[in-house]
Amino acid sequence: MRGLFSKKSTILSFLLPALAIYTAVVFFPIIWSAYQSFFDWNGFSVKKFNGFDNFIRLFTADRNFWPILIQTFVYTILQIVFQVGGGLILAILLSGLSFGRSIFQAVFYIPVIISSAAICQIFTKLLSVSPVGIVNTILGLINPEWEMISWLTIPKLSLVMCALVEGYKSMGTYMVIFYAALIAVPDDLIEAATIDGANAFRCLVSVKLPYIRHIIIANVVLVLNNSFRSFDIPYLLTAGGPGTSSELLASFMYKRSFSSMQYGYGSAIATVIVLICFILAIFCMRVFRPEEG
Repeated sequence: MRGLFSKKSTILSFLLPALAIYTAVVFFPIIWSAYQSFFDWNGFSVKKFNGFDNFIRLFTADRNFWPILIQTFVYTILQIVFQVGGGLILAILLSGLSFGRSIFQAVFYIPVIISSAAICQIFTKLLSVSPVGIVNTILGLINPEWEMISWLTIPKLSLVMCALVEGYKSMGTYMVIFYAALIAVPDDLIEAATIDGANAFRCLVSVKLPYIRHIIIANVVLVLNNSFRSFDIPYLLTAGGPGTSSELLASFMYKRSFSSMQYGYGSAIATVIVLICFILAIFCMRVFRPEEG
């Protein structure tokens, strides 16, 4: 068996189907979208080649693009805090439990398997003003004025609430990854640190977290890419509103393509999203490259 899997032809035969599927459903659509970005097309009329006009218009004439790009970066940072930071904290707490660990793992992971539409509906009810939801009811007991806070329709709060809901939904995924990494830390390292006088917190900071550093970096890269492509939860919660206060690049692209029927312009936005994700991934891999030796 070992000799069979050592042959390059055998390995290639296993990789080719996955590569073919990836090319068909990921790589080809990216290339096709980039090609469409050089045309002016509404989906019905004849395509008109306009070169880089869509990109020039996007970067220079569209007043919504730059604020939405900044909001997407802010949303991405919030997602790193909520998903990576929250998942890591949950994993650390779970690794310290001596009983009931499986129950808590299941409870924290449940939001991951619930559909985005259901999660958004739940939080819409929880944060509701009319009728007053559970969150505002509890806050109203502290301060009656807080009972009427409209979390999803206040421009300064809407983006944060969208990020919080998506962070709540996806946090369990990274909790599982971090938990698996933490329990894989060799006991010898922890015992050596303990003998040297390190307490539990010092073992965590000086031994466990440095040991899973590459897992943390990998999760940050995953969240970066996923956040820049985030669409469903912000769109279902606020539809980008009020105004464009919670609009992200993905929903901006969707509206330009399918609501405004500007498929060439929407393809240009999609191409920019892909390029930003690629540049960020390369940047993180370069900055956090493992040290030699």
